[in-house]
Amino acid sequence: MSDDIASDRLELIPMSLEFLRASLEVDRGRAARLVDFELAPEWPDEPDIVRMRIGELEADPSLRPWLLRSMVERGSRRMVGHVGFHSRPGPEYLRELSPGGVELGYVVYPEFRRRGYAREASLAMMAWAAQKHGVRRFIVSIRPSNAASTALAEQLGFRRIGSHVDEVDGPEDIFELLRDESPGRLPRLTPRPAIE
Repeated sequence: MSDDIASDRLELIPMSLEFLRASLEVDRGRAARLVDFELAPEWPDEPDIVRMRIGELEADPSLRPWLLRSMVERGSRRMVGHVGFHSRPGPEYLRELSPGGVELGYVVYPEFRRRGYAREASLAMMAWAAQKHGVRRFIVSIRPSNAASTALAEQLGFRRIGSHVDEVDGPEDIFELLRDESPGRLPRLTPRPAIE
């Protein structure tokens, strides 16, 4: 599919409305038949997010490339997690904090952690958004207790710019990464100064 994103070890495959609906069924057999990879036993790990994405896609099918994507390990054809943006660029909730920005989120399932998949998927998603859509600002929101995600964000050059209380996840630190205009296979990313 033309909306797939490939990295060295992963394929990031947009989830269709039909697949998301089938994933919430008691028998996930239909969901498994809709894809050409092995579903993770943990999927769907966040059913409320899946329901929210279903509603968004029903209202606007053109959001599909921006929302949930299966992280599929190329060699094994197994789903190792999922990644996606929370919206298309420039949503109202980011207008003051990060104008024109887009928020990124990911989950890597326990069996596949500590292999660099979150980093690889994040870089591939940001490269796609930068190169195909000119996105320059990226946001991640991370619970303060999630040391692994905070470390990854900092390694990628994200800088803490604030915090908020998410109605679902509770307190979160907000990090931003600014992309400069340099060409290249992956975007060159410019860290934003950290807040004091």
